[in-house]
Amino acid sequence: MRGSPHFSVIRRCSATGARLGLLRTGHGPIETPAFMPVGTQATVKALTPDELAACGARIILGNTYHLYLRPGHHLIRDMGGLHSFMGWNGPILTDSGGFQIYSLAAMRKITEEGARFRSHIDGSYHTLTPELAIEIQESLGSDIMMCLDTCIPYPSSPEEVRRATDLTTRWAARCKRSKTREDLLLFGIVQGGMDPELRRLHAVQLQEIGFDGYALGGLSVGEPKEKMYEMIEATVPALDTDYPRYVMGVGTPEDLVNAVALGVDLFDCVMPTRNARNGMLFTWEGRLVIKNSRYARDSRPIEPGCGCYTCRNFSRAYLRHLFISKELLSYRLNTIHNVHFYLSLMEAIREAIFQDRFHEFKKRFLEKGEQK
Repeated sequence: MRGSPHFSVIRRCSATGARLGLLRTGHGPIETPAFMPVGTQATVKALTPDELAACGARIILGNTYHLYLRPGHHLIRDMGGLHSFMGWNGPILTDSGGFQIYSLAAMRKITEEGARFRSHIDGSYHTLTPELAIEIQESLGSDIMMCLDTCIPYPSSPEEVRRATDLTTRWAARCKRSKTREDLLLFGIVQGGMDPELRRLHAVQLQEIGFDGYALGGLSVGEPKEKMYEMIEATVPALDTDYPRYVMGVGTPEDLVNAVALGVDLFDCVMPTRNARNGMLFTWEGRLVIKNSRYARDSRPIEPGCGCYTCRNFSRAYLRHLFISKELLSYRLNTIHNVHFYLSLMEAIREAIFQDRFHEFKKRFLEKGEQK
């Protein structure tokens, strides 16, 4: 396999698999390891594009399934594409919709043709094929498109895992054949359930088809944390080191640090935004639950020394008041902090790799408790 013209490894950690990289896209380069805030419906909940950029975001994630159903990819194409539509000038990666269709359970049926499902919005029937998934993403103008894959629950029988993985391979080949825009990147998705040998085999099969990068899908679906790490550790060595590696839907700050050590470059997760709306805030000392009564008269920011807009201007007491009062500003201020924390964590990770001290950084970070 030739090296990727879109990705370069700049520095490697001497004690772990962590690496510092540069991923080039049509809307600018991305330093990796990188975290992508999730903007499922063409918006990262509660934040404007300017606020995202101020938090340090360089790439965000949108979703093919949701944007196909509402407002529709033809409308977005006619409005100038997803970047113009949502006012975001940086790179965008779009998930193919496979996971969302998997989550519909009784409302969908998987066939060789594609995934037939009922819309969660109005109950109408649709069939998402690999060809349509690419058509939608090309209409959106996604800098990084994802192949349509088949997700399965945990646990699943070996026969179910093998059948779904083989179908994902055939769908991936169809996705590549249907791609028409050379300016957009296309990533394949490695499946294989919790079978390390099957995951390694699937990684090889996808690389034989040839993509611009490779993702690990089907993780964080209810399996024990140790099993998730085992699958990442088993799969990453089977992927060409010259291509970017992306673990989908993962995860906690600890997950990010551990996965970087295993050689992962890209991440996305709803955790920083969803937890913000539930009053769970991330700090370098662990989690902080803002509704706790101990913060009723606490004049400190969420995290002393944090440079985010929320910490520079508001106290824990005020943020607790907003949350308890169910004020909409609570969602916004909490989300600013959590997204800023995740992106600051990735910046610190990149700096530690550059200085070849990531092993020490990882050790210190994981020693911190989860509750404050």
